[in-house]
Amino acid sequence: MTAHSGDTVRIHTVSTCSLEKMEAGGVPHSAIPQYDWDIHEQVKDKGPGGHILTGPLAIAEAEPGDVLEVQILRIEIDVPYACNGFSAGRGFLPNDYPYSVTKVIPLDREHMLADFAPGIKLPLHPFFGSMGVAPPTNGRLNSGPPWMHAGNMDNKELVAGATLFIPVHVKGALFEVGDGHAGQGNGEVDITALETWLTGTFKFIVHKDQHLLWPRAETPTSYISMGFDEDLKTATEMAVRNMIDFLVTEKHLTRDDAYSLTSVAVDVDITQLVDGKVGVHAICPKAIFTNPAR
Repeated sequence: MTAHSGDTVRIHTVSTCSLEKMEAGGVPHSAIPQYDWDIHEQVKDKGPGGHILTGPLAIAEAEPGDVLEVQILRIEIDVPYACNGFSAGRGFLPNDYPYSVTKVIPLDREHMLADFAPGIKLPLHPFFGSMGVAPPTNGRLNSGPPWMHAGNMDNKELVAGATLFIPVHVKGALFEVGDGHAGQGNGEVDITALETWLTGTFKFIVHKDQHLLWPRAETPTSYISMGFDEDLKTATEMAVRNMIDFLVTEKHLTRDDAYSLTSVAVDVDITQLVDGKVGVHAICPKAIFTNPAR
């Protein structure tokens, strides 16, 4: 599909949950969207990685070197349940759990709560674990590790109302989205969140006058920089440097003041630890800036 800069597009996604394990956990066959059964039955040419991603969506005006602004206008939870699971050899503690478990978790969409267990209810904050564009490499890319194309960031800050800025590497950008989560803890330590089926409404804007090397995000209250690498220290250095660069280029601080401000006002959080490349994000509160926004 092709859209244009300024267009709004509504996109269905499917979860990473095993449909057979969802049935075994008590979810009726008919309660699982038919389009998900169709995908599992009909799609045989699969790329590497464990995610089913919806796309590519081309944005006609996007060219390499541009920036694609993705406004997340709305996120709908499509079913009243989620799954969380881990398997042998995966997750942050693979040697502690050398077996597989899938847990079906009911979702109360009216009150936006997950019924995790008796006496434990979790607030729902739906977001897409994966939003990205085609990378600057030829051929297929594993859907697991995030990189400069964004992808499987698993950043729980990117809820409805947030905006993602992604550097464009190929003509059309080729946006993808999937890996829907009803909620998640920072770290995503067992390798899955509250995995579920989501529908997103997005507005796309192509910027010819902006240039980024790494994705950046913005919420109504914060600016967010990111870093991705196999090494946690390196990913953290990337997120901090990207925040310093933002403060220098967009807020016109000196590099010394930007470094200092990052230390005294910015939270540096582990996004996830389990996707091949770990993720770190730095969150700068907007409220500290007293001059009108540009």
